[in-house]
Amino acid sequence: MKGNSDFFKEAYEVVRLIPSGRVTSYGAIAQYLGITGGARMVGWAMNQAYGKDVPAHRVVNRNGLLTGRHHFGHPSTMQQLLEAEGIEVENNAVKNFVALFWDPVKELGL
Repeated sequence: MKGNSDFFKEAYEVVRLIPSGRVTSYGAIAQYLGITGGARMVGWAMNQAYGKDVPAHRVVNRNGLLTGRHHFGHPSTMQQLLEAEGIEVENNAVKNFVALFWDPVKELGL
């Protein structure tokens, strides 16, 4: 497997392609990058992304939960960023998650 630095850079490139107003999951990014079971590693990359011109707030868990919200300086920042893009959040979860889900495999191809 590539070093964390290379993986993180590749994950950031994918995240930068997520359109405003859409979300994806850690696992979907890992699948696109060909890292089976790599959702946790994508999570680590997103934890390091805050302040790096990476819209990490658009990456949530497979159920639409804002599990990374504590890595944005304040627990409400992730929700505020999503809501600024028109995404509704209720109880720390994206409403209409399935409709808003952006799948990099389908959108970008493999």
